[in-house]
Amino acid sequence: MAAEGNHAEPRLLIPALKPLYTWTVPLSWLVVRVGVASQLVLAGWDKIGRARAPAELMKKFPDMPPETGYRITFVLLLIELVGGSCIILGLFTRFFAAAAAIEMAVLTFYIYGPNGYAWRHDGYQFVLMWGLMLFAIALRGGGPFSLDRLIGREL
Repeated sequence: MAAEGNHAEPRLLIPALKPLYTWTVPLSWLVVRVGVASQLVLAGWDKIGRARAPAELMKKFPDMPPETGYRITFVLLLIELVGGSCIILGLFTRFFAAAAAIEMAVLTFYIYGPNGYAWRHDGYQFVLMWGLMLFAIALRGGGPFSLDRLIGREL
């Protein structure tokens, strides 16, 4: 049993794999970042082609003034399309991942929450998962293969 507070990697069952793991572990964060953020970009791209996005908001919130629906749609487009692209590149990673995680929290608890957990019933299952992944990215930052790391600054 490892001592409490020991953060060393466990010993490998097959020590010959150490060079492979040493080479691939830094790539793992890039894969997570690109995989999660690409879904954001696709959601943002979809909003460009759908002029009905503000109208869908208006149906859910009939008391909302029309201009508010357009403003919210613009902010979501900014977070998803621009922010997702920046997360893929690892630029301003923490900021955009945190913004997207907040968006997913709103979707989870306010929009899809009343429908229950199951995604098949328009529930919050996947937006919760994406939100947690984005929160993890916000905590970790861009990682070794990011523009943030290349320029030596993070937001």
